Amino acid sequence: MSQDHEAHGSETLEQLTSAVRRFVREELLPAEQQVEEEDEIPERIIDQLKALGLFGMTIPEEYGGLGLSMYEEANVVFEIGYASPVFRSYFGTSNGVGTLGIIIDGTAEQRRRYLPRIATGDLVTSFCLTEPDAGSDAASLTTRAVRDGDHYVITGTKRFTTNSPQAGIFTVYARTGRREDGPGGISAFLVERETPGITVGPRHRKMGFRGAHTADVVFENCRVPASALLGGREGIGFKNAMKSLDHARIHMGAVAVGLSQRIIDEGVRYAMERRQFGKPIADFQLMQGMLADCATEAFAARAMVEKAARDKDAGIRITKESACCKYFATEALGRIADRVVQIHGGYGYLKEYAIERLYRDCRLLRIYEGTSQIQQLIIAREMLKEAGA
Repeated sequence: MSQDHEAHGSETLEQLTSAVRRFVREELLPAEQQVEEEDEIPERIIDQLKALGLFGMTIPEEYGGLGLSMYEEANVVFEIGYASPVFRSYFGTSNGVGTLGIIIDGTAEQRRRYLPRIATGDLVTSFCLTEPDAGSDAASLTTRAVRDGDHYVITGTKRFTTNSPQAGIFTVYARTGRREDGPGGISAFLVERETPGITVGPRHRKMGFRGAHTADVVFENCRVPASALLGGREGIGFKNAMKSLDHARIHMGAVAVGLSQRIIDEGVRYAMERRQFGKPIADFQLMQGMLADCATEAFAARAMVEKAARDKDAGIRITKESACCKYFATEALGRIADRVVQIHGGYGYLKEYAIERLYRDCRLLRIYEGTSQIQQLIIAREMLKEAGA
């Protein structure tokens, strides 16, 4: 890549991150409490997310997206992650597991049909993999898709499907082969919302993440054309989902980095304003120790995400490193949030302070898109592969 091209890319990235940073401070932070109380993101905010192009960060420019590299995307997510994570959640699936599958394995027609509308935010995606009895062990899913002439008939229930109440298209993973075929018997389907046989259940009532909606999606003899089969081939569904995860884990690490910085800023501000024993609590060394630990972990998490993102852009296999990012950054976020609640003392337990809400919100990041324990298994498995075990 030429120096001129690199300079142009750097300038464009700075313009985008600056615009997002300003949008976060001027629009998202003031709207957080309203979203918490109403459990809805205002339409004006959604329109602004669309205008910034955030629904199409990972979608190639030829389909109307921004076509960002992994490093560029991570830097934008650092900024958007500073606000309540529910805002990012609304467009996150459209940049991740709900769309990457189409980009990676979709047919030319599937890309033309869906990607331009996903990029503008006019078509919201939902990723239907998890089931009531298939979570971390996604390969054990039982939803079935049976071929019937020029159609498939899908039957099964999907759980924890983000954005399903608003979704216009579902990426549905279903078993087309025998159960003993394991992951190789799983296929993926692009199912449009108006297809008969789809029921979206009531919104889940969650600990946090108010404004980000999840629900069960039930498929009862849902009949879709064979053209809905992702990539036009059976048996590639599970591999397709796994291919998206290296990207998704780095993205989620970037979310944790952005939110960590927000929580640290809340802690520093409070420590400087709160007075005890005649002086700001920030003057006490035990408080300074907690703040220093927060800053150190956040810095380490950011460095990890940036390095893994650059390696991915360079074509280096980063399965282990992306799992390290997701594991460390989200676990560090949990420790940072816990310390900042402690810095606030009793006030950290009151809803008048943002840290109470952020503490509840950040807990989810260690669970979804692969629990910390699954990340540990992936990291260790890759280590053993490298050692030739």
